Amino acid sequence: MIPGGNPRDHEGPETVTLANYRQRHAQYKTDPDLQAAHAVAPWAVVWDDHETENNWADEAPEQPDPDFLVRRAAAFQAYYENMPLRRTSIPRGIDMQLYRRLHWGRLATFHMLDTRQYRDDQGCGDGYKDCPAAIDPARSITGAEQEKWLLDGFRRSTARWDVLGQQVFFGQRDNNSGPAKVLSMDSWDGYQASRDRITRGWVDAGVRNPVVLTGDVHAHWADDLKLNYDDPTSKTVGTELVCSSITSGGDGADVTGGNHPWAAWNPHLRFYNNQRGYVRTTITKDALTADFVTLPYVTRAGAPAHTRARFVIEDRVPGLNLVADNPTPGASALRSTGDLGAATVEQETARP
Repeated sequence: MIPGGNPRDHEGPETVTLANYRQRHAQYKTDPDLQAAHAVAPWAVVWDDHETENNWADEAPEQPDPDFLVRRAAAFQAYYENMPLRRTSIPRGIDMQLYRRLHWGRLATFHMLDTRQYRDDQGCGDGYKDCPAAIDPARSITGAEQEKWLLDGFRRSTARWDVLGQQVFFGQRDNNSGPAKVLSMDSWDGYQASRDRITRGWVDAGVRNPVVLTGDVHAHWADDLKLNYDDPTSKTVGTELVCSSITSGGDGADVTGGNHPWAAWNPHLRFYNNQRGYVRTTITKDALTADFVTLPYVTRAGAPAHTRARFVIEDRVPGLNLVADNPTPGASALRSTGDLGAATVEQETARP
């Protein structure tokens, strides 16, 4: 087990060359659990940052690197070779068409986004900041072409559920209880005008049931989405379900009360858990049910899966309805305090 409690290690140095990336993908594919997961269900994949480099943004690497575009092309090539993607995603040098739309009959449309390849660089040097760039209307996390594609898709949608499959936290998470907003520059909080245009787009298009599926932050979260997060009376216009990591972060811990201390001044944040696991959604014409599944431990084999919380989103009624709240048996628990807030920032921003 490596430092930080992660129950896995990697062969070789940090991935930079095509051979490095191919080796890393191949190592992961030797995992029998991952093989079983690929066998049991179809996958609709999109990347985030670590398939290439930590917190990259378009042509900007995390740290200055004159060879970054060569590295980016190598990462894209290996990703295409090893993931279930169609020919439309064949890389062309440093470019790869990854955003796309998948239709599940008339029940659901999945808008799979790419919030890495076209974004402006993170404001104020990245991290959690009170940063004026976050509200710059010229900045985008999707790029203009992808944004237009998504908004056009909202207007044309006839699905009962429109699901955004994407990378980074969509709703607001202000980690400062005072007047200054301290936000993650890597998330949609760092591109607020971009988020506002997307949210307003699905509202104006009359999207019936917008749901955002998210990863990235290595913890379970659930939140109601608003047009104006600064107005406590702003109505809920969508829902976000954030999935934890499978192993990164080690065993983790449950949280007393099932929410984060930031929820005290971010009341749209409805659930938090810092264990490993996954989110299982069941979509019908009448409702979407989201089960936040956790494991009491991942540092050894054989952990029983446990439904930590269950939320229901009803047709045409945006927002989360908690129907089951079950602390994980046998798991350690954390109190929802300021120390947890600091640990969250560290967990999300520490260099892997």
